[in-house]
Amino acid sequence: MPWRPYGNSSSPQLLATGRQESKKHIMKWFRRGVLTLILLLILIGGGGYLWLRGSLPQTDGTVVLPGLSAEVDIVRDRHGVPHITAINQTDAAYALGFAHAQDRLWQMEMNRRIGAGRMSELLGTATLGIDRFLRMLGLYRHAEASMQYLSANALAIYTAYAAGVNAFLDNRSGPLPPEFLILRHQPEKWRVADSIVWIKVMALDLGGNWAKELTRLRLAGRVGEAGINEFLAPYGEDMPEGVLAALGMGPDMAGGIEGGADAGSDLADNILSDEGLKQILADAYLPLGEGAGSNNWVVSGRRSATGKPLLANDPHLGLSTPAIWYLAHQRTDQGNIIGATLPGVPMFVLGRNDTIAWGFTNTGPDVQDLYFEKLDPTDPNRYLTPNGFAAFETREEIIKVKDAADVVMTVRRTRHGPVLSDAHRGAAAILPKGYVLALAWTALRDDDLTPQAGLAFAVAQNWDDFVAALADFHAPQQNVVYADINGNIGYIAPGRVPVRSAENKVMGTMPQPGWQAKYDWQGIIPYDELPRAYNPGNGIIATANHKIIDDDYPHHITFDWAAGFRARRIKALLQARPTHSVDGFRDIQADAISPFALAALPKLLAIKPNSELAKKAFALLQPWQGEMDRDQAAPLIFNAWIWQFAKLITADELSGIQADVWGRRGPFVLRVLQDRPAWCDDKRSQEIESCDEMLVRALDLSVAWIEARHGSDVAAWRWGGEHMARSSHRPFGKVDYLADLFDTTVPVSGSVYTVNVGDFRIFDPDWPFASIHGPSLRAIYDLDDPNRSLFIHSTGQSGNPLSAHYSDMATAWSQGNYLPMSTNAEDYMVGAIGTLRLMPQ
Repeated sequence: MPWRPYGNSSSPQLLATGRQESKKHIMKWFRRGVLTLILLLILIGGGGYLWLRGSLPQTDGTVVLPGLSAEVDIVRDRHGVPHITAINQTDAAYALGFAHAQDRLWQMEMNRRIGAGRMSELLGTATLGIDRFLRMLGLYRHAEASMQYLSANALAIYTAYAAGVNAFLDNRSGPLPPEFLILRHQPEKWRVADSIVWIKVMALDLGGNWAKELTRLRLAGRVGEAGINEFLAPYGEDMPEGVLAALGMGPDMAGGIEGGADAGSDLADNILSDEGLKQILADAYLPLGEGAGSNNWVVSGRRSATGKPLLANDPHLGLSTPAIWYLAHQRTDQGNIIGATLPGVPMFVLGRNDTIAWGFTNTGPDVQDLYFEKLDPTDPNRYLTPNGFAAFETREEIIKVKDAADVVMTVRRTRHGPVLSDAHRGAAAILPKGYVLALAWTALRDDDLTPQAGLAFAVAQNWDDFVAALADFHAPQQNVVYADINGNIGYIAPGRVPVRSAENKVMGTMPQPGWQAKYDWQGIIPYDELPRAYNPGNGIIATANHKIIDDDYPHHITFDWAAGFRARRIKALLQARPTHSVDGFRDIQADAISPFALAALPKLLAIKPNSELAKKAFALLQPWQGEMDRDQAAPLIFNAWIWQFAKLITADELSGIQADVWGRRGPFVLRVLQDRPAWCDDKRSQEIESCDEMLVRALDLSVAWIEARHGSDVAAWRWGGEHMARSSHRPFGKVDYLADLFDTTVPVSGSVYTVNVGDFRIFDPDWPFASIHGPSLRAIYDLDDPNRSLFIHSTGQSGNPLSAHYSDMATAWSQGNYLPMSTNAEDYMVGAIGTLRLMPQ
């Protein structure tokens, strides 16, 4: 059974290293899983299907449980969304933990094992590299240590949530969900740190750029500083100049890292090798990357048909089955909260209460820096600091591996942070003797109070309460929009962002010498100085991961903003109408017009196609208005053309590393088409190729590729035939046949730069246009009547493939439809599945 080449495990993503040893181990437990399935099928033949259905949750009746202060009701509506009524927040958290465990137990198991670096206990050597990386970071240790900093109320809620999960584990009857049976695994008791660590993993997904630092370093030897900025930077003019010179590396890359001749060319030559950098990245648990993003916007009452604010939010994360989100509603003495939760965590991350609504997008700050640390030549247990040599902090990690010996790992930590190169078995070999590579990250602090902030802002009643709660929101930094029933709207970007010295010319764009004090962080941007707005005069606030600060903003946040295509489109649509409605916001969230396509088309349509097939395809593009409609042929032709053009123009400079460094490079393609024609010349040939020549070649290649997969009838080609939203299961989405049972796939409109995002990896050899990142959640909040609000996520409420609610939202989600977000019982009781009453023991 082949390893699945496509798919993103979820948010966050698991990266298959492709190593033969990993694949062999996956196949070993997969074969065992197949035998288990065969036995289950035999059981089914004898009535075992009813037994398997015992893994589905009890949704009606009464259960007596320890740890509750009063009875709690859980009504599951017709979509499987739990509506919890409890006397207080702790009992509501207990019930949410119980409901999460009923519906998403396997997902919760994987989530906590990812954060703890314990996947290899279940999956063997296939995940050992990722476990090593996460043990190096020490996320679970920080999660445990952070508990002492939580308020008594916050700790009580997290403790009650864990008790609810464990109440399910202790009192369940029937079999566990299928994944546990296939892997023959029994879950451990839930701990408070299991919840907190998943918040840390989300921060890792959304709050770093260390991999981009290595990518820049990797490109430096290929294209130089100007080429790096042309290729990587969506706002190229903002990039610092003279970075390579500051590091002692001239245009010919013959120099070395600043700090003396003994730290020079050896370090530069080794770390700049493609293979060396690839080794460091190979086993890492990498962030979601440039496909991750989000949209949110809010308009004031004067721009709303009702006279009260409207707010919209759609976070773009890795698509997974089950979805990353779990919809829920709690009614307590604090009122109602309804929205999106993370299985394993008692927070309502996105949503509303009776008074306010909020939505997030990722700011994308630069909160991670890599440092080269120089070892003491007389004592390898020490490293150089501005004040002389200092001893490493060390600890031992023991990783248990299924069907293999334990792996003992020594983790070292410098004053900047953990030694990244200790996490990879081959990293020491690619760094010169006498150096290690360390990671500084704002989230690696025990006093991270984000878990507490998430509880507090959900019960805020006004802007001042909301802003006060977000002061504890430390990682990841988010663009938070706000609206309330009194007509106010606002924006703030909470999070810990480091301040860098004016002497630091590198500014976190590449690894820096750790022994130079000028590269050390100088503190954190004060909370009161982070970007914010309240009731702006134009009545509009919108963010889409783009540059959210003006040139006169006094602090550096990042150079790695997302391109502004989505943001400009959203603002144009908001400004096009004097007032807006919920239906109008639905249309904006479903908008599939690509500003990137509209900008590129004039250049593409200026060429003369060669082949007859190319001419037919070209004719379909001429009247096309840039809509990435799944039922049209033109989007497929356009995206395949851009894909082939991108491969052609970078095949020389980026030979062998195109797929590793490409990401989202729409701004680069436009630069090449508009005023950087040198990239179109193939440096490997004696002739000078023009961009028009490369476009003609690319069109021929693209239509030939489409024809091979979809036939020669151009009119029958469809974007949705390639642009399928692939919500992959962890880990069975990586294995054929099991993937067919566990994954969810639906055709979708949209593309990389549309408001309705459908992101893909164009260098995937098998499925270059499969959507792996998209709107993991869509929500629209009506502050005139909050119960007219809407939401939906990408699969279904259940994580059990035997459930009718495993993927019942997928088609509606793909078509831009929604579920009601009402806290009124007369609304959610219509067609309700049942009411489960939890009684205190």
